[in-house]
Amino acid sequence: MSRAIVPGPTYAEMRNPMLLPAAFRQRVIAARADETNPLNLFNINWKNTGEEVEKIVLPKELTGVQANIVVLSGRNFPSGSMKVGPAYATLAEHEALEGLRPGDRIVIGPSTGNFGIGTAYVSMLKGYKAIVVMPDNMSKERYERIRKYKGELDLTPGTESDVILTLERTHSEYVSKPDKYVTLAQFELLPNYRFHRHVTGKAALDAVKGIGNGRIAAFASAPGSAGTLAAGDAIKAVYPEAKIVALEPRECSTLYNGGQGQHRIEGIGDKMVTLIHNVFNTDLLMLIHDEDTVRGMEVIQSGTHVLVDRLGVPSDVACQLYGKFGPSCICNIIGAIKTAKYLGLGPEDNVVTIATDSYDRYPSVSEALYERNGGKPTDDQLEMWAKSVFLGATLGEIIDLNTGGHHERLQQMKLDLWTKFGYSPDFIQRMADQEFWDAEYEKIKEIDPLIAEARGSLP
Repeated sequence: MSRAIVPGPTYAEMRNPMLLPAAFRQRVIAARADETNPLNLFNINWKNTGEEVEKIVLPKELTGVQANIVVLSGRNFPSGSMKVGPAYATLAEHEALEGLRPGDRIVIGPSTGNFGIGTAYVSMLKGYKAIVVMPDNMSKERYERIRKYKGELDLTPGTESDVILTLERTHSEYVSKPDKYVTLAQFELLPNYRFHRHVTGKAALDAVKGIGNGRIAAFASAPGSAGTLAAGDAIKAVYPEAKIVALEPRECSTLYNGGQGQHRIEGIGDKMVTLIHNVFNTDLLMLIHDEDTVRGMEVIQSGTHVLVDRLGVPSDVACQLYGKFGPSCICNIIGAIKTAKYLGLGPEDNVVTIATDSYDRYPSVSEALYERNGGKPTDDQLEMWAKSVFLGATLGEIIDLNTGGHHERLQQMKLDLWTKFGYSPDFIQRMADQEFWDAEYEKIKEIDPLIAEARGSLP
């Protein structure tokens, strides 16, 4: 039986929460004290429901490059990760465009973790039952968080690298039964793209104001669903010369050379070109060693004193880094450093990247590292890891996608995969033209009034 819609923000309000009425916005901010309060849907933004983007400018003693590495921090989104944004946007579009209401259907969230957590969280607040389809060998903290938000789990065999099995299960068991289930298919549905182009893209542009020359020279992000890379379209619309950089695990180098191995960077490297990846707007592709990301995370988490005493990072800055990054965040940081080196960027240049979540869902990953390492790392090891992972980031394993037919190769990979899931070759081929993506983005102008109409007056 259908129930009334639980209101949430429009794309415009997620992009700029200052559009919310002042008194209501203060109630929304106060709702952070209780994450089960549905008003937290209005806290889905990069600005802590205020004016300033939450960001970290990494110390040059850690990066070893002259350019400014600016990291957008997604940890203060409701549920602890910015992936709640595209989960909400996809469900909100179903409500606004298709009349979906709580009680109508069960919400399905294919994921390797953060999007699934976001799906469970948004569904809980909006009054939907949720099932998260994900591999059975991810960090235990992810499963615990999904259950905490009343989500059920449908686990498929494998790890991050086996997400194709999750996709197959999603289509065979859930997409095929649209009367019973509504699938927030992050790898293929365009609300994910729209959220990141409109909301994350604007946050990236705002984040560099007052830093260096105030422009963005490059944006680096490791694709899982590739939604975050849509921010690159917003950046290129303002700075056409900016380089958009995709990052992959060396151990699962699918986009780079068809590699299909296993890896440890949860949230990225899913053995596919996702449907929503605008491959022709990605300029560079780089490989990142998975163990470097886990070691780098451990340096930040356990080595504050090492960063201060042996690398010369200011104490207050080193302390601010503590607890802020998981493995995919470190992957993005390494990629941003490599990008600055590769492009020869100077002190006025800015490279922007993303911290999708924070350390709170990875203590078990640290425990696994200790087992491989024969115990917790010593200070000497932490110093060695810091210098090799960050300061020693190399310029190997980089492809310029604008050369050698690489864009066409990736487009063909997309065609080969997604036609198996029912998409027509003509639809996929239209994605080779920027006009396709611009038209999808422009739909926000039509969707936002419908979201506002569906929710009614603000509570």
